[in-house]
Amino acid sequence: MNTQKLDNFWLGLVSGIVFPMVVFFLYWAFFHNQLGFPTRFYHYLRGGDLLSNVIKMCGLANLVLFYLALRNKMDRFNKGIVLSVFLYVLLVAYVTYYLEPRYY
Repeated sequence: MNTQKLDNFWLGLVSGIVFPMVVFFLYWAFFHNQLGFPTRFYHYLRGGDLLSNVIKMCGLANLVLFYLALRNKMDRFNKGIVLSVFLYVLLVAYVTYYLEPRYY
């Protein structure tokens, strides 16, 4: 398979942002499809302080893309994946510190 066409930073960045969203949707579809998507599911996750944990698990799905690109020596694609992981880390930090309640 010719991977030179896929070895693109922007393609890696977009893939790294979209793939965890697809995993988030699949998580809802398999485990919580009785809740309306996205509003009731979002309120369910916020009410149980689960939103940041679910985002973390969906972000881990980028490891699959990273590993496949690493095996095919697609370095520029992996750079995009790494940047998308940093963006998800910022999202998790925001959700953890500003959206979920704090118990002191």
